[in-house]
Parts: sequence; structure tokens; C-alpha cells
Amino acid sequence: MNYQTLAVDIVAGVGGKENIASLVHCATRLRFKLKDSGKAQAQKLKEHSGIIMVVESGGQFQVVIGNHVGDVYQAVRKAAQLSDDTPSAEGGEKSGLLGRFIDVVSGIFTPFLGVMAASGILKGLLALAAACGWLSVTGGTYQIWFAASDALFYFFPLVLGYTAGKKFGGSPFLTMAIGGALTHPLMMQGFNASLADSSDAYFLGIPITFINYSSSVIPIIFAAWVSCQLEKRLNAHMPSRGEKLPHAAVVSSDHGSVNVPVDWPSSNMAKPKC
Repeated sequence: MNYQTLAVDIVAGVGGKENIASLVHCATRLRFKLKDSGKAQAQKLKEHSGIIMVVESGGQFQVVIGNHVGDVYQAVRKAAQLSDDTPSAEGGEKSGLLGRFIDVVSGIFTPFLGVMAASGILKGLLALAAACGWLSVTGGTYQIWFAASDALFYFFPLVLGYTAGKKFGGSPFLTMAIGGALTHPLMMQGFNASLADSSDAYFLGIPITFINYSSSVIPIIFAAWVSCQLEKRLNAHMPSRGEKLPHAAVVSSDHGSVNVPVDWPSSNMAKPKC
């Protein structure tokens, strides 16, 4: 199959590159966020031999490709001249509350669904091997494979920080750094110390509680949204020349002075206790 030709046909079918607000893909389909869905030619795309189905759901225009969606995705990005740094939160038609929620969840989680599925399968195989006595949980083979299968879930704050930053229209590397702070060894050290004794911890005079944020979801998404909102306001009031460094400094200090004592504990209430 000629992916370049298919990509050109898809871009034309969704209304041209100017009509694409954002694009992500899952295991089998391209998920477009269009500025004007009325310009899309769904029926024409459905009749294309390289396209299985076209679905419009949750404010997204979805083109079902199949297992080779990754190759087509790269070809479409090239044909539409889409930049990896283009924020996916801007543009597009307004949808209802449910549609916006689905769009946010899809935009944040879809980019790494394949890796998450593979990690889950490996976890299941390891559990089976341990239950059947094929591997010892204290052995090096098991521990190395377990680390490989658990890495994505353990470092969820970093991965979600990046994808949430892109989705909310901010700097993904800045929000990823915030996720890194959530799983920093010093944070884990503070959490372990809080379990050992009941001494209080303070941040600028504000009492805080160290929490284990590894594998958490809600705190980093909430913190990324706050940071992206601050970054957008800074963009509107700071000169464009040399703005990246002061923006990063201000938003990072916001991460420390606001997200730690206020955002993280409040958002952590939604985290299930195990």
C-alpha cells in the first residue's frame, strides 16, 4: 500500500490541512479534531479502499485504518505538515461537556495505549509464570521483566505530564518536569519518613503531607492544567523574544509554591487508596 497517496487522500477528505486542529492515533484508527466537521467528506473516505470505516464520535473524526495505522499516521502528519510541537488543545468546534471530557481523556491517553497494553500483557504473563512456579519472584529474570512491565505505570506522572501538556496547549516538557518532581526520590523519601513518624512537614509555613504519587493519574493532570493556564497568561503579558526561560522559571516556581501544598493534596483525594 502506498501510504503517501493514502495520506494525501485522507487529508483532502477531512477538509484539507487547514481544517485539522489536532491528530492522534490509537491501535487501529486516526483520531482527528477538526476545526469545521462540515468540510469533511465522510462518505468519500468510506469508499476508499485503504479505509475500513469512518466514525464521528466525542467531537472526533475517526478514520479506521487497521494495524498499519502507525505508518499512515506518520504519512498524514507529513502530508498535512503537522508539527509535533503544535498544541492539540486549540481550535476545533465546541462540543458538550461529555464530548469535551472524552476529547481530553482520549488526547491524553491515546498516544501511549499500545505501550500500556503491552505492559499489561507482560504483567499478566509474569503473574502466570510466578503462580505456576516457572519463575521465582526473587530471581533476577522476574525482577528485570517486572521492572520493564511496571515502568510505564510507575512513572505515569512523567508520561501523563507530557501528553497532558500537549493536550492543554502548554509546554509538554515543562509539565513532564512537574511529573518528574512528583516521583522524585526526595518526594518518596519524605513519604517514607511520614510513615515512620508523625512529624509535620511545612512548605513556606504551610503544612503539607508527602504522598506517594507513583502510578497516580489525577494529580499530574490537574497540575498540568494549572501550569498550562499560567503559561498561557504569561504568553499574553511577556515579550516573545527570550520568553521561554522566564516562562519556565515562573511556571516551575508555581509548581513548587502552589501545586505542592494546594493542588496535589486536593487532587489526590480522587486517587484510590490501596
